[in-house]
Amino acid sequence: MRIGLIGTGRIGAFHAEALSRHAEVTSLVVADADPARAASVAERTGATAVPGTGEIFRTGVDAVVIASATASHSGLIGRAARAGLPAFCEKPVAADLAGTLAALREAEAAGTPLQIGFMRRFDAGYTAARARLRSGLLGRLHTVRAITADPAPPPAEYLPLSGGLFRDCLVHDFDMLRWVTGQEIVEVYATGSDAGPPMFREAGDVDTAAAVLTLDGGALATATAARLNGAGYDVRMEFAGELDQISVGLSDRTPITSTEPDGPPPARRPWPGFLERFAPAYEAELDAFIRVVRGEAENPCDGREALTALRIAEACELSRRERRRVSLEEIPAG
Repeated sequence: MRIGLIGTGRIGAFHAEALSRHAEVTSLVVADADPARAASVAERTGATAVPGTGEIFRTGVDAVVIASATASHSGLIGRAARAGLPAFCEKPVAADLAGTLAALREAEAAGTPLQIGFMRRFDAGYTAARARLRSGLLGRLHTVRAITADPAPPPAEYLPLSGGLFRDCLVHDFDMLRWVTGQEIVEVYATGSDAGPPMFREAGDVDTAAAVLTLDGGALATATAARLNGAGYDVRMEFAGELDQISVGLSDRTPITSTEPDGPPPARRPWPGFLERFAPAYEAELDAFIRVVRGEAENPCDGREALTALRIAEACELSRRERRRVSLEEIPAG
């Protein structure tokens, strides 16, 4: 199979390494807005670099992987659809709801597969939590607690392009809430703090956020995010039911210290970032995409799934701005 990779930044370079090792990938073509960066990745992975992203669609590839800047996603999804090519795209589909809906309509009209990169669906911990919860071992689910915390903030120039903390970061937790529990989020109340570095206030963003979410099965969830968690990269999710309680992300690499005299020791090697924490999941989602392209598997995360997660993030951002509860019915779905 011939794969075209658009975007060779941090996550794109990681995808290039994974695709170059995949047994079903016979050739890999890469492109980037920075041709030198694409050439460097090609040299490391044995791929072929082409001078511009548009060239990818003239190389006879069988499918494309989109890992470029967010602003380009919607247009590239449309271009892949018009070329009749299956596409894998890193989240988000677009920076806003209008762009997301436009891209999804184009892909759906073409009938081409579009898989969105919510890699946590392929993480062993979340997968095990989903199976245990769906088995009934926890009894009635009443509480979910989600945490996502970055060890250091992103570059200042990235913040105005990110969509904000709810859309850029907590959107993964919103997807996991739905995917693991099988329940829909019907109402949110969210807030945020910009008390950290001035760059967050200048971008109109927050560096810390919290949301309370009501699920249609009656459970309540909290989701918190922070951009400045110096202890390390921390992603956890706890599920509490009437019969039992389980946790995802709790290991000897979780960057938290217990103050109990007989508690576990601090992590000797806390997770430094998302690529290290979710490396196997990133590889697994690309393997799933290749099986989708080959007609061997159903799409594990299509564009409509990504739209639902974005609608939850939009509701949280609206709640933060207007300081009120927001029903998901207020956010357009199509």
